[in-house]
Amino acid sequence: MKRFIVFLLVIISSFSIAQAQQKDISTEKMRVDGNCEMCKKRIENAAYIGGVKEAVWDEKTHMLTVTYRPSKTSMDDVAKHIAHAGYDNDKVKATEEEYNKLPKCCAYKTATCNH
Repeated sequence: MKRFIVFLLVIISSFSIAQAQQKDISTEKMRVDGNCEMCKKRIENAAYIGGVKEAVWDEKTHMLTVTYRPSKTSMDDVAKHIAHAGYDNDKVKATEEEYNKLPKCCAYKTATCNH
């Protein structure tokens, strides 16, 4: 009988932990300027910081969808990392120095990309 009670307690606590983890997941979108597939890779790589589970940038709409754990990071932190990689977004603008490090094709302000 004791084993059965312990078994039930383990199952119940496992279920509670799983539910708590699911509640700690959020998905948000933000606009990120960019041009091409190279931009997509750079933007998504910049967005993958601790706590981010998925980051997908749409080249046509310029929208980045981020699924993350609010207990570990925030959209503000993600936005800062993306701006540091040279890409302006809804929350943070890249510095000229950061922007100028982008490959010529990724210079979204000049619209020189042929993709």
